[in-house]
Order: sequence, then C-alpha cells, then structure tokens
Amino acid sequence: MLAQSTFDHPSKVGETTSMRPAIAHIHLQNLLHNYQLLRQRAEHAQIMAVVKADAYGHGLKCISQILQQAGCDYFAVTDAAEGAQLRRYLGEKAHIILLSGLFESIEASVCETHRLTPVVTDEKHIRWLHNQGFTGKVWLKVDTGMQRLGAENPEEIIQSCHQHHIALAGIMSHLACADTPEHPLNSLQADAFYQLHQDIAPHLPASLLNSAGLIALPQHKHDMIRPGIALYGAEPIPHEPMGLKPVMQLSGQVMQIRHVEQGSTLSYGASYTAKKDMTIALISLGYGDGLPRALSNQGYAEFQGQHLPIVGRICMDYCLLDVTNKTVNIDDAVTFWGETLSPNTVANLLDTIPYTLMTGINQRVHRIPIYPKTRADGASG
Repeated sequence: MLAQSTFDHPSKVGETTSMRPAIAHIHLQNLLHNYQLLRQRAEHAQIMAVVKADAYGHGLKCISQILQQAGCDYFAVTDAAEGAQLRRYLGEKAHIILLSGLFESIEASVCETHRLTPVVTDEKHIRWLHNQGFTGKVWLKVDTGMQRLGAENPEEIIQSCHQHHIALAGIMSHLACADTPEHPLNSLQADAFYQLHQDIAPHLPASLLNSAGLIALPQHKHDMIRPGIALYGAEPIPHEPMGLKPVMQLSGQVMQIRHVEQGSTLSYGASYTAKKDMTIALISLGYGDGLPRALSNQGYAEFQGQHLPIVGRICMDYCLLDVTNKTVNIDDAVTFWGETLSPNTVANLLDTIPYTLMTGINQRVHRIPIYPKTRADGASG
C-alpha cells in the first residue's frame, strides 16, 4: 500500500524513471468491497457493472478485470468502440452491453465481430444489424418517464427482431429521480415499466435499477441491476449510506513551501489576500488535471488527518494550500478526495455530483492500481 507521505513512481525499461506527481491511486480492494455490498443487496438479481467512460475515470482495464475475477459476467459501456476495447480486456466469456446502442450502421459490424450486445431503441437498428449478418442478442430500451433514450414503439422493434431472427436479451428502462427516493416519478416509472414488461415481453429478463434505484426501489430489482457510481464508492443517496468505500484517491505532491507576509495576494487575479503571515504549499495538481477550478478559495486537501485549505485560484498545473502551523514537507503527498475525504463531500462543496469529479480527471493524471494483498485471481498483489 502507498505510504501517505510519499509517491511510488513506477518505471518501464527505456522510459524515464520520473513522472509528474499528479496521481489517482485506484484501490481495488475497495472496489471488491463495494461489489460485494451490491451483490448482497441484489439478492437474486444479476449485476451489470457499468464501466463506461473509462470506468468513470478509474481505468477500464483494471476495473473490469478485477470485477470479472470477482464473478461479474455482465458489463455495460456506452458504444461499440468502448465495447471492442473491453472485449480485448475480458476475453470471450463476458457479456458486453452497449447502453447507447448504435450511432451508425457500421457499428453493427463491430458488434458482430466483437460479440457485443447493443441496446436498441429504433427499428432501423435492427435493420442495420441484420444487414451486417449480426448473430448476437440485443436489449430493448423503453422510456418510462425520463424523456431521454428509449423506444417509442417497442412492439414494432420486437416484431422486427422476430422478422430478422435477432434474439432479445432483455428489456430495460432508466430512472430519472432515483437519487431522490421520495420523488413521485420513481413509483410512476416503476409501475409503468412493470406494466409494459408484462404487456409486451413478460418472458424476457428485465432491468430498471441503477445504483440509487437499488436503495430507492429495492422491490423492483427484476432480473438485472445496473450499478455504476456505487461500484466506485460514492454514495448514490448520501443520507442513506450503504457503507461504500471510495476507489479513487486523487493526490498531488508538495513542490515548494514558501512564507508570505500579511497583505500578500496569491495566484491569478489576486483573489486571495493573506490576512496574516502564512505558510503556503505549492501542489502539483490543477484544473488541467481535472481538479475543479471552482474549488478555488473554498475547497481543501487532506494530509494525515489535517484539512489544508485551497487558497487563491487553482491554476492549470498547480494549486496553493494554506499549511500555516502544519507539519507538511516538500515531496509529501496530499489528497483531494479518497477514503478520508469522500468524493461526495467534495461534490457538495461545488453543488455537483461525484460523477463529474471522477470522469473529469484528465488522462495525464497517472492511474496506479493498488491491488488487494490477495488478488481475486489468486496471485499476490
């Protein structure tokens, strides 16, 4: 495991042994913890792990492989490109579902080549698949009140599947307000989905619940649940915590420590004026890495149980922390979110959601998987 005050810099033969210390450690033991909590709540239902958008910024390869080793068979991504990439990581046994389905006809060929299961919402998707000789299955998605992606005429799509000899894997819909359990739209959508399922495809597996839905509407598990944010350790309904553990720990390194006098202004725009003599730490993380600029003068980092306020505007590559009267040294690693400073807490400061924090981390931030002491495949970590 990583010591809190130092960075572990991996290297490859022929490459530089140093790297910019903007790092997201990916704690896979916490991922397994979250997956097992979800498995318990799912009861009889299967889990379709949502790993789109590079596994919510955590790294598609390590996240999907450790989940597969833990027993997960179903994975959801956005499109055919993500699906083809995931197939290379998981081999032939995994079921890979494309939640956004097909954007153009050529993707139907990718689905056949890589044995992907697209979500369909329009009859033309069936024609595209048929014309490419598709031999797999599809999920039918219906809209039950979110007014987003969903089939307007699901019966026609089912009929087209029969005509073109394309098998249906199941029927799904998506909740608009699951993170607000008391919202009346939840029960309206759940009832509409149940009735539609019974009317047009009662023999097919059904899937309605996302992470928050598993808490808000546990009686509507159906055959498959589709957790996303909960896998990565952000509580989908903060006032009803599940006991999840954040998987990503975002850290930067102390590059300089300097003393500034009362009345000095800090960073771009001189938006912060020192009210007293202060000690300031320059950190190797900025908005170019995905640290939200809106945290300027209101966010903080964590170091050995201490809160270190962000002072001045966050820059593209750096930010400044107030470390006055704190024991912080050059090369120490400070954490902007992780297990001791949850992404929910940071998101609340910005009136946003943890999704935007995780998926906003730039590719130049180094993702370093931290494997469990005993790997899910039996190898040592």
